[in-house]
Amino acid sequence: MLPLANRPMLEHLVLAARDAGISEFLVVTGYMEAEIRNRFGDGDAHGVRIEYVVQRHQRGTADALLQARDWLDSDFLMMNGDMVITPADIARILAAGPDCMAVATSDHPEDYGVVQVEGDQVVGLQEKSPEPRGNLVNAGLYCFTPEIFSLLERVAVSPRGELELTDALAQLIREERLAACRLASWIDVGYPWDLLSANEQMMQDLAPFIQGVLEEGVVLKGPVSVGEGSVVRAGTCIEGPCIIGRDCRIGPHAYIRGATTIGDGCHIGHATEVKNSIVLPKTNLPHFNYLGDSVVGSGCNFGAGTKVANLRHDRAEVKVRGISTKRKKLGAIVGDRVQTGINCSVNVGAVIGCGAQIGPHVLVDGYIAPGAKIR
Repeated sequence: MLPLANRPMLEHLVLAARDAGISEFLVVTGYMEAEIRNRFGDGDAHGVRIEYVVQRHQRGTADALLQARDWLDSDFLMMNGDMVITPADIARILAAGPDCMAVATSDHPEDYGVVQVEGDQVVGLQEKSPEPRGNLVNAGLYCFTPEIFSLLERVAVSPRGELELTDALAQLIREERLAACRLASWIDVGYPWDLLSANEQMMQDLAPFIQGVLEEGVVLKGPVSVGEGSVVRAGTCIEGPCIIGRDCRIGPHAYIRGATTIGDGCHIGHATEVKNSIVLPKTNLPHFNYLGDSVVGSGCNFGAGTKVANLRHDRAEVKVRGISTKRKKLGAIVGDRVQTGINCSVNVGAVIGCGAQIGPHVLVDGYIAPGAKIR
């Protein structure tokens, strides 16, 4: 349910599949079940039919798919919910038919399961390895027949304590029954900072619209959308692609730029700059703030002068809790309901957990636990 271009990522997937010709969906939920149901309902608002099944205990991808067994009695498409994909690529794997898995080229195959392909046939699957055998990776999109369920029932618990879909794929590979479908465009959103790359792609073809109020002296450059009920005050400059949600207060003299999305009900105030970031609803950056290359949750409040750094002095790649982000510019990952006092400084790659309270003049570095109070 995290937003890309101010719309939940899952909604983008549903719409892409709909545009590829799919009209019936079964969503396996667990985490955020109520929010997903409330957003999508029976699918009528999106021109599709949606039903739900609940995975009560998160025991892996094979277990998640097994929850859907009683609903699926013909060939079906399975999609992971954490990626960006085009209708054209979905149509491509539908045309390929079962049994088929989507593969994509990656610049960092060590982060994924690597797929060995001969012709159109999958001949090997290598789980994450520092020495990957190629750059074709498992894209998390499959076309199956109901026969897959008999294979899933025989999957043993992995060393991680989960039932892994890849074990069933391995059996199809041994039987020489798994084809590969190469995708033209694919972004995996496995980490919070991947949202920034995905958001940039989703906003490349932004169709601008203005439904709010622009005061005299506002400057818009490039594609900019401003939602209903929002007010952009004098002296503000917005350089698109940018999306301002509904009922926002922007400015005066704010500067917003670079593939930025501002959620509904936010306040981006005087002398505040937001660059290439995702800000969720009802968050306030009211005055003299800087936010760059960051993801900020809902209901946050930044005190005056709170600034988030996004570039190391040595220009080296930013790591988050020891994990390589493959990015030289990355600010902070901030959970919901975080509050900062005046003149806080947040270092590159910081992670601030939900509900944390940061006092004035604090330097935030590394990881701050949810609910922590830092003085």
